[in-house]
Amino acid sequence: MAVGQRLLRVLTLNIAHGRGLSAYQGFNSQKGIERCLRRVSVLLAKADADIVALQEVDEDSHWNRRIHLLDFLQEQARYAHAYLGVHNRRRGKMPLAYGNGLLTRFPILHAEHEAFGKASLGEKGFVCAELETPHGVLPVINLHLDFRSRLRRIEQVERLIRFLDEKHYTSDGTPHLSPIVCGDFNSRSGKPTDAVRHLFRYLQEQCAYQLHPTGRGSRTFPSILPVHGLDFIFVPPSYVVHSARVLRCYVSDHRPVLVELGLED
Repeated sequence: MAVGQRLLRVLTLNIAHGRGLSAYQGFNSQKGIERCLRRVSVLLAKADADIVALQEVDEDSHWNRRIHLLDFLQEQARYAHAYLGVHNRRRGKMPLAYGNGLLTRFPILHAEHEAFGKASLGEKGFVCAELETPHGVLPVINLHLDFRSRLRRIEQVERLIRFLDEKHYTSDGTPHLSPIVCGDFNSRSGKPTDAVRHLFRYLQEQCAYQLHPTGRGSRTFPSILPVHGLDFIFVPPSYVVHSARVLRCYVSDHRPVLVELGLED
């Protein structure tokens, strides 16, 4: 990395529909939701991340007063670019619309999202955005997997793998940098037959990816007294990892993961 070159900072966090530490977002008033979102905004400002991947982000849902959460955070945390992929949509008197969101300082050249199913409540999926960075076009995948079923998580990872293969993101000769993959995996990295290791094996077969965070400091859930590591960032070999840590904060039932990356010489 050249002297004086700024590190690339990437953060992933499940914001739990903006409810903070409440058990259910519907228990909060509009002011309560906005107060929780301002806490997230303060966290983002302190973390100073260039790319922020968020899960459980609402566009128009009755249970958090129909506040567009990503718009609120984008304005408060002063991010130039944003994209929201809605994976759940229900119309009527009690509407729901939520999914995965991305905030970034880099222009978004292209973005798309894919839901894993057609449920209007509890559906998971992923967002893919191609960012125009000083190092080249960087694809970022923001993923949220099922929490109930290991087999369903494996199926969902296989869907993502097919998407990556079709995009040729991990193939030699692509004009893109290899993608950064992050999000809430709802599974631990130590289980060899679960989703994190399944995806990690695929990415390592393509090139020498690293998985962060690792070890005893990788626990992210629940945020008050974390016992499980569920949130991860997969880093391609084009980047050197200068630091990777779980931030101690209580803006959600998850703790955020932040990595600082430098471009490999």
